[in-house]
Amino acid sequence: MESNTVLFEIAKPPPSDDDEEEETDTEDVDPNAGRFVRYQFTPQFLKLTTVGATVEFQVGDQPVNNFRMIERHYFKEKLLKSFDFNFGFIIPNSKNTCEHIYEFPGLEPEQIKEMVECPFETKSDSFYFVDNKLIMHNKADYAYNGGIGSM
Repeated sequence: MESNTVLFEIAKPPPSDDDEEEETDTEDVDPNAGRFVRYQFTPQFLKLTTVGATVEFQVGDQPVNNFRMIERHYFKEKLLKSFDFNFGFIIPNSKNTCEHIYEFPGLEPEQIKEMVECPFETKSDSFYFVDNKLIMHNKADYAYNGGIGSM
């Protein structure tokens, strides 16, 4: 946040002409496919106190009431932090950008060391709600050993 440094970007690739021509059998499509992200950071990431995440999304022809995201972060199944973001009402047929501000808990040096030594044992669940109804669940895992051993 303070440095405006981009730490990572995730983007859905634009549809290609081939995508439009392919027939998809909806019975064979996993509705949760693409709902998992794996992040790889350096140990320095764990020393940050605040990170902003910008998200872009589009809304179809129906209005979205009471849009909310709850995100929980765990290390070895122990809750580190829970975030709760309320976006309110979103107009139909709109392209939207919002920024989540994550304020991280202070971590003890021993816990940072263990998180670096245990890649992908840090996990998160993101739950998206509209009118208090769960509409999507994303999962992620994290490693903080990026750059170690490559020098």
